[in-house]
Amino acid sequence: MTEKKTAQWDAGRFLKTLAYFGVIPFIGSISWLQQLLGSSSKTKKDQPKLILVAGATGGVGKRVVKRLQQRGYKVRCLVRDAKRATEILGNNVELVEGDITLAETLTPLVTEGVEAVICCTGTKVQPIEGDTPTREKYYQGIKFYMPEVVDVPEIVEYKGLNNLVQAVRRQLIQPGDKTIFDFTKPSQDLKETWGALDDIVMGGTSESSIRLTDNTAIFTGNVSTANSGGFASVRTRNFDPPLNLTGFSGLHLRVKGDGKRYKLIVRNEAKWDGIGYCYSFDTVYNTWITITVPFDELIPVFRAKTVKDGSKFDGSSIFSFQLMLSKFEYDGALNPKFTPGIFQLELESIKAYGGQTLPRFVMVSSAGVTRPGRPGINLEEEPPAVRMNDMLGGILTWKLKGEDCVRSSGIPYTIVRPCALTEEPGGKALIFEQGDNIRGKVSREDIAELCVEALEQPQACKVTFEVKEEENGSSPGDWQGLFAGVK
Repeated sequence: MTEKKTAQWDAGRFLKTLAYFGVIPFIGSISWLQQLLGSSSKTKKDQPKLILVAGATGGVGKRVVKRLQQRGYKVRCLVRDAKRATEILGNNVELVEGDITLAETLTPLVTEGVEAVICCTGTKVQPIEGDTPTREKYYQGIKFYMPEVVDVPEIVEYKGLNNLVQAVRRQLIQPGDKTIFDFTKPSQDLKETWGALDDIVMGGTSESSIRLTDNTAIFTGNVSTANSGGFASVRTRNFDPPLNLTGFSGLHLRVKGDGKRYKLIVRNEAKWDGIGYCYSFDTVYNTWITITVPFDELIPVFRAKTVKDGSKFDGSSIFSFQLMLSKFEYDGALNPKFTPGIFQLELESIKAYGGQTLPRFVMVSSAGVTRPGRPGINLEEEPPAVRMNDMLGGILTWKLKGEDCVRSSGIPYTIVRPCALTEEPGGKALIFEQGDNIRGKVSREDIAELCVEALEQPQACKVTFEVKEEENGSSPGDWQGLFAGVK
């Protein structure tokens, strides 16, 4: 039995659709008018990463916090004393009280939502290294009396590091994926992002909706071929700013369908009726499956017709997503699994996959950690911490064990081993080396900058290296080149 070809067109629903997406027929977007009137629609924004800084009130840590804030990151500071931390870091930062040496204090309040950690913790030794720009006070202290070890190196450098690693390990161990929409966690933002876009805009009578339940989104409705129609869809409002998926390989859709064939449409333009990049996928009746959509298999399409010599899909500038059930495939071909009537597609998530692995745990360690007890070492030529390692509670030995905890965790990491830290101004050219043989000095300013840079450098992943400043260097130079030279 065939469907009637004429039906009552709903002008009211047509206008509601255009209003939802902010469009004037035949002209395009009215976002400029909405901005003028102060009522632009909410859109999904790429939220900044939340970085946990441990040791945030220390000489390097407080500088890391400042630089992260300047770069637009969200920062959470793990501190022992929030009142004292406020005096050092100010009021414009999130503080959580905890102690890495006490595993029970590293609660979800500390770790929830964290996407990376920069660990600047360390054993306190008096007199404090770096009290003066040239460190005379430190060396005088070592020369004339035994420095006081305030903390226990084994507890701080090893057991504390291990506590922190274990607290964040589960959420940081799987790199390479980025969740774009998680429909298992319904929110008001999700409700206001997706809306129905059916063939009502072309004179048809199909009708659909997207409904959020406790753990899924349900795209459902009735698709009709009356009035030369034949498609139902849901689409996001334009993202502002556009979503940037540079470095990712494609999308994963977790869906449960009804055996029909659907389309995913991704747009590189803010235009209402521009080119969309399409991928058709089949569903299995009442079964959860993961649909893999490689970016290089998205085809440029305009109104169901492929665009010959169209530009390749650009993952760096995504304005919207759309899911569609259509009578047509492309260029007049019919959807082989299409039937008019009721349909339903459930969604659990949309994720980007295959992203470059970036460091998620940056640890500030120390040059010299492998030197105590090394055969052939001339202690007279070594820094004070190496010469006095045993008298300082084995501080470097335990730092090395802490490094091992990070390296064996499975978390993508960067371990930075600075030479003697100073309070001198930063901005110097740096030297990266491996093998733990170099001596020298480096500003805390430059180590803080290095830690923040490492978060965005794929070449910094799973490497351990020493760093010092060049004696006559004037700038850090090419960060990417520095990291690329490290094995």
